[in-house]
Amino acid sequence: MESRSDEQLLADHLAGTPGAFDDLVARYVNEVFGFLCRFVGNAAAADDLAQETFVQVHLAAAAFDPKRVFRPWLYTIAANKARDFLRARGRRQEFSLDSAGRKDDGPSLAQSLPAAEAEFGQEVEGSEKAAAVRAIVNEMPEHLRMMLVLGYFQQLPYANIAEILDVPVGTVKSRLHAAVKHFAKQWQASAETKSASKG
Repeated sequence: MESRSDEQLLADHLAGTPGAFDDLVARYVNEVFGFLCRFVGNAAAADDLAQETFVQVHLAAAAFDPKRVFRPWLYTIAANKARDFLRARGRRQEFSLDSAGRKDDGPSLAQSLPAAEAEFGQEVEGSEKAAAVRAIVNEMPEHLRMMLVLGYFQQLPYANIAEILDVPVGTVKSRLHAAVKHFAKQWQASAETKSASKG
């Protein structure tokens, strides 16, 4: 039932309630796929990783601490799967913005950082600009890229990101700040290069 919490659905699944796990998967499959697609930049790989994520959730369900919140735990599993995939491939993957993440009631990066640093969020429309964004983000260090995806595109609250990555909230804030500054600097350099080439 949609009224049941994530944690209750997982508990119901462990208790043998038919359909409980299917309901949990249906609730999060698009969100998890969107996150994975953005981070690894390959839709087919993201689809496989999403399936692996939910298989892992199923296998580890009995070990889930019911005092915790399900969503950050789910993202922790998905993030680990994504990082393992990238390391196994031995190279960076193309960044994708094709799938929109579900909004959360927590603060988004654009709301939380100074407006001047978050303006690039308005520049992501149009295929040409999206391609430019992909090119820049693809070159970002993995830890900054992860922060940008979780904080800006997935719009997860700081506390959730801190739990997913097992770092203090202060570290999340500083890394998000660094990620946006990094992107903004590269975006500006790219814009100047294009302007110079036209002139």
